[in-house]
Amino acid sequence: MIIDFRMRPPLKSFRSMSIYTETEWVEGLFGFCGALPPSARKRSMPMLKKELKQAGITHGVIWGRVVADPKQSVDSQDVADLVDEYDGFFSGFGGICLQNAPTENVKEVDRILVDLKLKGITLEPGFGPPLIKADDRRLYPVYERCQELGGILAMTVSGVAGADIDYSHPSTIDRVAGDFPDLKIVVSHACWPWTTLACGVAHHRPNLYLMPDLYGMNAPGYMHYVEAANSFLCERMIFATAYPLSDVVKTAAAYQELPFREDVLEGFLYGNAARLLGLSD
Repeated sequence: MIIDFRMRPPLKSFRSMSIYTETEWVEGLFGFCGALPPSARKRSMPMLKKELKQAGITHGVIWGRVVADPKQSVDSQDVADLVDEYDGFFSGFGGICLQNAPTENVKEVDRILVDLKLKGITLEPGFGPPLIKADDRRLYPVYERCQELGGILAMTVSGVAGADIDYSHPSTIDRVAGDFPDLKIVVSHACWPWTTLACGVAHHRPNLYLMPDLYGMNAPGYMHYVEAANSFLCERMIFATAYPLSDVVKTAAAYQELPFREDVLEGFLYGNAARLLGLSD
């Protein structure tokens, strides 16, 4: 069994996002992962279902996104509808828009976690406008409310997100994790290219989970994630494909070929995410 902790399936408003409609741009930025999968090119959920079965993926986590550009955004209601429609196959996170005032975003946290009953919220601090970093104090009311409600905070932090490389520095995540010690935080792209520093921050902060996804297979420094999982991060490293940016079959196979210890691989592919999401077998 495998849990894919970050997916954007070709359904509802996801189909209109630039990750599906601007394939040349996507492959130019993430071409090191290979060509987009056939299901993404055709925006076909039946094809994706076959790919998921072939990959051995038994549960997926849908990440919503709300940013300034509507072509990059998706409605959190769509995420909740898909969780209901697919009857246990998906969990979901709703997006928080950085353009909104903090008071408005706190209300949105309530809507996502209480009304829509999703598992967590997503933020992309390096995408704007406004361009802010993860530890910007304007985001603290959102983090506080998410912590109070027991939600998961999921953030995308990497070298391609932000005005400069400082936006991806693990120190920003370190401060958030330290200021909100009861808030479970998952970082997609795992602060690449700051691989060693990211692992060090996660070692220091027991509420922080790293998800290398695209950057954990062959990007420079990827073996640092494997080494950390095999030692002090065995319970807080999580598998994801970031579909449709990578092929679920090829990504699952590539990760299983890495030199994880056998017991660590099971946790990485399934157990760590299952515990975090509160899922049972």
